[in-house]
Amino acid sequence: MFSQIGFIGTRAPMYMDLVTIYFALLPLFLAFSIYYAVKKNYKKHFSSQAVLLFITLLVVIIFEIGIRISGGFVEYSKDTNISYNFMLIFLIIHIIIAIASISGWLYLFITSFKAYKKDKFKTIQNTKHKKIGKAIFLSLTISSYMGVCIYLFLFVF
Repeated sequence: MFSQIGFIGTRAPMYMDLVTIYFALLPLFLAFSIYYAVKKNYKKHFSSQAVLLFITLLVVIIFEIGIRISGGFVEYSKDTNISYNFMLIFLIIHIIIAIASISGWLYLFITSFKAYKKDKFKTIQNTKHKKIGKAIFLSLTISSYMGVCIYLFLFVF
């Protein structure tokens, strides 16, 4: 998986194709999960968030292992026509947003889980959960699409 050429038709390895497709679809999966909350089906919202968070963390681990095995960003950036300095700045911004997004998502999930255990979501509805959730959705979407752009910069252009 880490050394095989992917299936999208670029020179990217298979793990990179899988990771990129997942993150391209993640905002849609999140929107679907948020729809449960809008419809006041909080149990499905919470369950779907748990599944998405777990899968996302698993995909990040697979990505990190693949990057370490393959030589990383420096190795991949050798074969692109995009400026290395631009790519590096773009990557740093992406990493900052991604870490903040995942950290915020973990915080929101853990605090929601604690509130759920106490009173089955009554507290959550009266807090800033919705506002924080919107910010996390936006930052995860930006991070996901920046990751897709990095894939395109490294393996298409």
